[in-house]
Amino acid sequence: MAWPDQTQESDRIGGERRYDRRYRIDLEVRWKLIRRRKVRDTGAGRTIDLSSGGILFDATRQLPVGMNVELSISWPVLLHNVAPLQLVVTGRIIRSNGSKTAIHMNQHEFRTAGIPAEHRDALAAASRTPPLSLRSMTGIDKIQ
Repeated sequence: MAWPDQTQESDRIGGERRYDRRYRIDLEVRWKLIRRRKVRDTGAGRTIDLSSGGILFDATRQLPVGMNVELSISWPVLLHNVAPLQLVVTGRIIRSNGSKTAIHMNQHEFRTAGIPAEHRDALAAASRTPPLSLRSMTGIDKIQ
């Protein structure tokens, strides 16, 4: 599923400058450009790689460097095997090369997205059990 970036030294510009391990993962993403707390533009695309500090994604067009952006990423693991999750990230665009856009993350959180009616009771029962770790909720242990 997700593998650490295995970029060759010759493919790097001036060597690896990132501090965080990157994971190549292709997920659906919806983006919003934000300026002065107002949505200025929206679109959809796909993630290319993720790290704890940033995200590289294909926005399907070039986005302006320096703009604030909010990403909603469809997470590949269900909460309690029932509820779809969205990883919601806010950050700033630090690089844009064609449609490939890199952001530095300021904040992130998982949110539930559209729980089917037939699963609401199961989710309510599961939420009365002791809390899960973020690692088990997100399925990180399943990805490695």
